[in-house]
Amino acid sequence: MATNQTDRKSAKGLPMNRRGIALAAISLVEREGLESLTMKRLAQELDRKPASLYNHISGKQDLIEAIRALIDEQIDASGFDELEWRPAMEAWARNYLRVFSKHSKLVVVLATTAISDPVSLATYEKVVSSLVAGGWPRGRAVAVMRTVEAFVLGSALDLLVSDTLLSRATVPKDRVELYSNLDPALSESWNAHTAFQLGLSSLLDGLERTLAADCG
Repeated sequence: MATNQTDRKSAKGLPMNRRGIALAAISLVEREGLESLTMKRLAQELDRKPASLYNHISGKQDLIEAIRALIDEQIDASGFDELEWRPAMEAWARNYLRVFSKHSKLVVVLATTAISDPVSLATYEKVVSSLVAGGWPRGRAVAVMRTVEAFVLGSALDLLVSDTLLSRATVPKDRVELYSNLDPALSESWNAHTAFQLGLSSLLDGLERTLAADCG
């Protein structure tokens, strides 16, 4: 008797369904980088012919959306059901960064691909609804969400390269202030985590002032 396609498992032990293929894709990118994310290479990873993947995934764009769903479902957005918009946004941003910092090699492709995944859209609906309920005008609420999200995605990339992007190893001593400020003994004051905390607080403070001015 034929086995149901959703119950079959790959040679890697993953179910041959949409979720299993997306899990395999995430693992592949984390090991080999974003350039490995092709249907042909993914089929090799699953020990299947490329055509078999198309029973579950329609193509590269659909694969990216399946990956997005798996990652986004790990981001806790429950604060928008319980809190005012600012503490909810702060909690969401922190959770967003925590999850994306684990999948930093996927940030670029996820940040530059059109979003259609139902999990992500449901979260965005929750965020925008909370902002509108908090007094943000329709339309402006989307801008607020995008502003915070762009900051989080940038911070995730900063965490990925923070040890090599800017350090004393590449800064000559005649750049006196910059060199002095990059003292490893002061790293708690300038590392990527500190920059995120400072930036998030400043961003939300500014958004609160903007909302107050708009309503004044």
